[in-house]
Amino acid sequence: MLNKNDQRIRRSKQTRVRIAVQRVARLAVHRTNLHIYANVISDDGMRVLASASTLDATLRKELAGDSKVAGKGGNVSAAAAVGKLIAEKAKAAGIEKVAFDRAGFRYHGRVKALADAAREAGLQF
Repeated sequence: MLNKNDQRIRRSKQTRVRIAVQRVARLAVHRTNLHIYANVISDDGMRVLASASTLDATLRKELAGDSKVAGKGGNVSAAAAVGKLIAEKAKAAGIEKVAFDRAGFRYHGRVKALADAAREAGLQF
């Protein structure tokens, strides 16, 4: 019997196989209890073209000023800030269209907030 993490990894492998067929850069998301990370990975899967997380120094300063966040990266508003930042970095690297790789995490809460913010900032997926 698989535990929760093994089930998530199994789902993520299925998603990555479907994304590999599309031959497009992917926006990979990983979340922990305290932080959320986003990487734009090339279509061959060999290079990270852009990355953002709640550990970025500029983002941490911005989040520390928000009274709701209180310096933590494990909430929806922090995830939305990461989504906006990753979209800006991807566009600066010349990436307009990506495939969203939620790495087996359910599409709700922080993962959804990151995706919505990235779409609003101009990234297409």
